[in-house]
Amino acid sequence: MANPKIAIIFYTTYGTNHQIALAAQEAAEAAGAEVRLRRAAETAPQSVIDGQEPWKAQLEKMKDIPEVSHDDMTWADGYFFSVPTRYGNLPSQMAAFIDTLGPLWQQGKLVNKTITATTSAQTAHGGREGTIQNLYKSAMHWGSIIVAPGYADEVKFEDGNPYGYSGTAGKFDDLGKKSVGFQAKRLVEITARLNS
Repeated sequence: MANPKIAIIFYTTYGTNHQIALAAQEAAEAAGAEVRLRRAAETAPQSVIDGQEPWKAQLEKMKDIPEVSHDDMTWADGYFFSVPTRYGNLPSQMAAFIDTLGPLWQQGKLVNKTITATTSAQTAHGGREGTIQNLYKSAMHWGSIIVAPGYADEVKFEDGNPYGYSGTAGKFDDLGKKSVGFQAKRLVEITARLNS
């Protein structure tokens, strides 16, 4: 398979994971993938969003990005997820989408899809690794194939997280872009090998 299909699926409140998703999209397309950029639907009450101008502004910025659907999950050969951490877990918006995937799981439509994940948190020890691992646990139930970056590139010794890129919210820097670029490229390469 020369051009694997990759769905880049993210949720963001203030924009960090949107930036990560865009960097992943650029790297995946450069590696030869056909890419769909998708966001999880916002489920927070509008009154809460309206009370925080940066959150409201970020939603406006993403209004043209389609919300992820079951069609995107079946279309893709592989998934690149990017989410913030919430108390060491996925944000409820992404969890709500994942909770809808039972019918696809039952039909085996998520089996042998590749998956990799990234996250961000306010602090270095805010549950980053746990968030990625919790996403991977869902993928194990699906029968998907986890493509963690490991320490397969020098950049991973700089960023230090073999499960997937994890950064500080609001500080997506050049190291982050390099790390996400490597992770997206690795996902494309492994997906292509598995589907050849």
